[in-house]
Formats: sequence, structure tokens, C-alpha cells
Amino acid sequence: KQWYQRRVAITAGEEIFGPVAVLYSFESEAEAVELANNTRYGLQAYIFTQNLAQSWRVSENLEYGMVAVNEGAISSANNPFGGWKESGIGREAGHFGIDEFTEDKLICFGL
Repeated sequence: KQWYQRRVAITAGEEIFGPVAVLYSFESEAEAVELANNTRYGLQAYIFTQNLAQSWRVSENLEYGMVAVNEGAISSANNPFGGWKESGIGREAGHFGIDEFTEDKLICFGL
């Protein structure tokens, strides 16, 4: 049991790529958001709820580049892919991904 608890603590603080779910219990919505944001990573978060207002509130407060609400897979060629914090800067895919390959220029004429 001690090995299991230590391994869960290590796993919960890592950026995991694979079929792994780390679950926490919480007393309030604020505590759930605090637990979720207590990491140096922020690629994708998942919310499962029947409360639409709650899903918007929590999604806006999560420090993640992508948030899935009642959905397991949200990646597609049309959706911007990318994270916050140490999970990356910028986006791939969608029209946001093209921005990484362009340069903006302002040309102002005084007529």
C-alpha cells in the first residue's frame, strides 16, 4: 500500500501520455480547480458534469490549453492543439496553427 500511495503521488504530478486516470476526491468546485492546476503542466483537462454553468466556470478557471467537457477525445485536424505552462506555447492545427508560420506586418499610410 505504501508503494501504491507513493506511486500515485508521483504519477499525479507528471505529464502522462497513455490510458491513465488519476482521480482525487474534493469537497468543493474551488478545491477541484486548485488540485487540477497544482502542476507545472497544462496540456489537457477533462470535466464530466451535467451542470452546464459549472462546466463553463471550471473550464475557464483551469490552466490548460484544451479542456474536454463530457468528452474523451477532442483532438482533430480542425481543433487547435497545444498546452499551457511547461506543456508548450502556441498551437498546432486549425487556423491557430497557421499563425506559427506567418509574420504580421503593419503598414500605415498617412494620406
